[in-house]
Amino acid sequence: MAEVVAVDTPVLYFLRTILIYESEIANNSQLRMQRNTEVTALTRRTVLQGLTALGATAAAPLAHAQTATLNVVATTGMIADAARAVGGDLVEVKALMGPGIDPHAYRQTRPDILAMTRADLVLWNGLYLEAQMENFLVELGRRSGTHVQAVTEAMDRTRLLSHDDYENQFDPHVWMDPTLWSQAVLTIDFIFAALIGKKSGDMSQVESVVETLHANEQAYQADLKLIDGYSRKVLATVPEASRVLITAHDAFNYFGQAYGFEVVGIQGISTESEAGVNRIRELVDTIVGRGIKAVFVESSVSDRSIRALVEGAEAQGHELKIGGELYSDAMGEPGTYEGTYLGMIDHNVTTIARALGGTAPERGVLGKLNAGS
Repeated sequence: MAEVVAVDTPVLYFLRTILIYESEIANNSQLRMQRNTEVTALTRRTVLQGLTALGATAAAPLAHAQTATLNVVATTGMIADAARAVGGDLVEVKALMGPGIDPHAYRQTRPDILAMTRADLVLWNGLYLEAQMENFLVELGRRSGTHVQAVTEAMDRTRLLSHDDYENQFDPHVWMDPTLWSQAVLTIDFIFAALIGKKSGDMSQVESVVETLHANEQAYQADLKLIDGYSRKVLATVPEASRVLITAHDAFNYFGQAYGFEVVGIQGISTESEAGVNRIRELVDTIVGRGIKAVFVESSVSDRSIRALVEGAEAQGHELKIGGELYSDAMGEPGTYEGTYLGMIDHNVTTIARALGGTAPERGVLGKLNAGS
């Protein structure tokens, strides 16, 4: 498996240290209180000083420094949504994979290659999500003036789940837990600060850039906290015996870990693995034996296996419904609320809670579900 290429080892050292620290804060109320005052200021000041010092020594100059804004290509919609929110007017972002696209099987097209080679920065998930693109992305980072960065690179490894299909690898679906995805958002913030600072050629402007990015990042983090709080509230209304989430593939393990659900995927973590007849029969027996009432299809994965479960349960006299379509590896249509990260998670949580016997508002936390942008 190819090695992940980092933009800047010193920058990632800052990120990894801060993200591990943030994880410790989440489990320590006293640290949480301190973080709201001098600790946060110290962290930001340290990073600012580090980025400023790195300005003259960071890897290679940007390939397209004459452009007024940072030209960014993101592999998935979830990454692109965070990048647009954090970067604001300082970036232009293009997402390679749209609604219904499976990132496990996606291969770069000629237009994709052209866009990535012309970009200042390519953001990808990593953790072997973009399995068919990984070799290309690594080579692009090594051989061109484009910076290539996995948004999970600096993530606290103690919070990652193991990969069922690949030894010594992690489950890549980290966006399913907003508290974990917040670390990717912070990585995007700091990488933007480093690259925009270099691009300006004037390190005296870095502080202003950092503060603008930080304000954008904090606004986005507030959305993540909102949807995490909503998720905990409505999912807690699902009866404990019904907290079993059955989907087409294992994309929801971080969701299950965060909110106390047993997660069962017909396929493995990667959609490249196929579900056989024995697997379907085994799951049907489980569904009937445990009285499970609903299963879920995914927008980016064929519903064939899920429908086989419904038919198998029906053959045994058990009524099993499709509880709804979930967004797993891709968001909804651009220009809709479900086409944002917040809307994606809101849709999933609301759909799951209502289908499994819980209580959740039909239109979600902000009343925007199925209402457009």
